[in-house]
Amino acid sequence: MYQVKRPSRCLRVPIRGLQYNVRCWGEPAPGQAPVVLLHGWMDVAASFQFVVDALSDTFVRNRFIIAPDWRGYGDTDGGGVDNYWFPDYVADLEFLVDHFSPETPIDLVGHSLGGNVAMFYAGIRPERVRRLVNLEGFGGPPTEPAQAPGRYADWLDQLKKFRRGELALRPYDTVDGVARRLAKTNPRLARDPAGRDKAEWLAGHWARANAQGQWEILGDPAHKIINAQLLRVDELLEIYKRITMPLLAVEASDDEMWQWWRGRFTREQYHERLQSVPDCRIAVVDDAGHMLHHDQPGQLAALLEPFLGG
Repeated sequence: MYQVKRPSRCLRVPIRGLQYNVRCWGEPAPGQAPVVLLHGWMDVAASFQFVVDALSDTFVRNRFIIAPDWRGYGDTDGGGVDNYWFPDYVADLEFLVDHFSPETPIDLVGHSLGGNVAMFYAGIRPERVRRLVNLEGFGGPPTEPAQAPGRYADWLDQLKKFRRGELALRPYDTVDGVARRLAKTNPRLARDPAGRDKAEWLAGHWARANAQGQWEILGDPAHKIINAQLLRVDELLEIYKRITMPLLAVEASDDEMWQWWRGRFTREQYHERLQSVPDCRIAVVDDAGHMLHHDQPGQLAALLEPFLGG
């Protein structure tokens, strides 16, 4: 089993009618910017453990690091809803910042979905973010108004599928089955000499045994339902223009995201959008896929430390 170098503790924080689970490393210090880590779709806050372990002792000693389980993920309940709205993540983050750092701007790091939330929040509340790091939070392909009727129709159809139980996530007989799933989904994790141990450790945080002894993924299947509203690139760019703090946009060397979009959205289009951010630099993590915080935590830590400062 992977041996954690820096154990975390979990706090329960009331946020907008939910009891948020927030994983913490270190202790808060007056006037010091907390580092807030935001996980991605179908992930959990514990996923950042490998990166925290790769950070230097000096950095971790001097900084308070927190990572919430988003609503409907990990140990944060989803509130019994049948779909999730992107603006709710932004609002939850606002209340999280109110709780942990009401006066001092934070350092904000988000992966994938969390990276997109971080970009929106930084443009909406630039005075509350000191440094911004986006890990593979690319957004999506541009849309046209003519797509709206079909989009809403798909959303309605998926809601009905969810209600019929057709979107349910399959359970696993053992935690080892969850670990094998993680290693299969991420080939680099499987190839890593310590990858098997990492997968086993992740599985224990990514899933939990139910009353029947089967292991259930800690992600509400309602997250699989598409957003009813289209991505409006003109609105997104207006938000990006208001990101006044330095931005480090980190990409993996493997082009997984672009393969998923099948040419409908390219890396070049993403870079073009980033030109709207006044102070942006791009970095690439070598030999890594979309889950770069699993694949190369050491490389990622080496990028974060000088950018965020001790």
